[in-house]
Amino acid sequence: MRGTQIAALTAGHPAGLTDALNLVEGLDAALTRGLARVGDEDAAALAGLAGALATTPLANLVAEAVDKIIAGSGAHEYVAALAGARSAVFGAVHDALLGQVDVAFERSRAPWAPVPPAAPDEVSPAAPGEMSPALAGARAWLSEVAVTGWRGVNHELVAGAGSAVEAALAVPELRRLAVLLDGLAAELRACVPVARMPQLPQRRWADLWSRGVLLAQETAAGDTALSVAERVSGRLLPLAVDVHEHDTAVQFQVHALLEPAGGGPPRLVRTAVGAAKVDSIVGPALWRLLPAQSVLLAALAQRRGVLVSDVPIRGADVYWQDDRARLDEPVDPFAAARVLLPGALAAAPHPVDRHPAGIAEPVLIEGYAVSAQEGGLTVELDGHRLAVAVDRLPSCGPLTPELVAASTACLGLLRWDAGQWLLQPVAVQATVKRKIVAVHTGDWACGVTDAKAAKADAKAGDAVLVLRERAGRLLRR
Repeated sequence: MRGTQIAALTAGHPAGLTDALNLVEGLDAALTRGLARVGDEDAAALAGLAGALATTPLANLVAEAVDKIIAGSGAHEYVAALAGARSAVFGAVHDALLGQVDVAFERSRAPWAPVPPAAPDEVSPAAPGEMSPALAGARAWLSEVAVTGWRGVNHELVAGAGSAVEAALAVPELRRLAVLLDGLAAELRACVPVARMPQLPQRRWADLWSRGVLLAQETAAGDTALSVAERVSGRLLPLAVDVHEHDTAVQFQVHALLEPAGGGPPRLVRTAVGAAKVDSIVGPALWRLLPAQSVLLAALAQRRGVLVSDVPIRGADVYWQDDRARLDEPVDPFAAARVLLPGALAAAPHPVDRHPAGIAEPVLIEGYAVSAQEGGLTVELDGHRLAVAVDRLPSCGPLTPELVAASTACLGLLRWDAGQWLLQPVAVQATVKRKIVAVHTGDWACGVTDAKAAKADAKAGDAVLVLRERAGRLLRR
């Protein structure tokens, strides 16, 4: 990353960005108060959303939904139309921001290639023409939440998510929906009574809600790893691992460069593995939730390449299969990024993933200065500044704000949050005791290597082992 690229990112916002975000804010406010009784302010916000989509394929669907909801109907199809409209607006914002990144970094990006839907008997958990009971339960709960509004959420409403989560967990194709519903319900449960909260995270909850509504549609339920665009073989060079942690789940998303076996330019890809968890499993113990991903964990901890064979890929997402991967020679992620990242081919994300919060573009920045500003750190290069998202550093790795402050080179992810571009460090080169060391978020994937941290981890005990032992006892009874 050069100073001119930072300048191109921070010079201004894409045209229409503020107007688009205002549309979403109006809908989110209506969801906070609930769709059961739509007042004048919320009716105007919903009408504005419908007007903004008047020239799109969603025009008639959204206009009808807005009219019906204002008239008092909370039917699922109308609620789903609002979720689709909200996602479409955020999708346009996402595309504009990602275009800004591509222009600044001269990054080539392949368009999204839709895949014909699989046969109904391959992916549908219900008979042809029937709605899956699991999908029906998820839809009903999400619609009830929208009609009630965040301010009206109580223990009874939150408890209603339990059966929907249980039913979705029983269907492999709906695991993603199940995890999302479980996480949203857990957040709401922790905030009940929501009516007494002085300020609500309405943008976050609306994001989770709308994503859940879309995942609860039949077309999304059938959009699984079975419907892949292609399979690839080659050499995977991990650059960084981004940890998404929640009280109920954790996901490790690995950003990497793929050198195809058949030749051609390197591809910028990502792969993710995850697990369900409880809130007592935190810190380095998170890695122990992935015993079946030994090759991937070793590649991260040892900084080695991975040879993959005939793995499914769709867009930028490689569906990880540990039995189709084997460790290769050691790789310096900084060297790989320096040589291959500028010419790597990126891919457009899945349409459902088109949201500003989902932007995470790998970049390498070197030779900068770090300064402490009000609210955090910033990096400065050639007189241009970029805020650093130190609050995103995971607890399961050795990377700390102090190391970031002492660094001179950083592998990071470009993110958009709160109206500005941020740099999320995932690896740094810093001077420690007069030596330059490289520290990565995945260094503890196979165990804590820092003596002090290892002692603290041992003292805390192995929560994963204890919980597995207890679960085994329950199953044996």
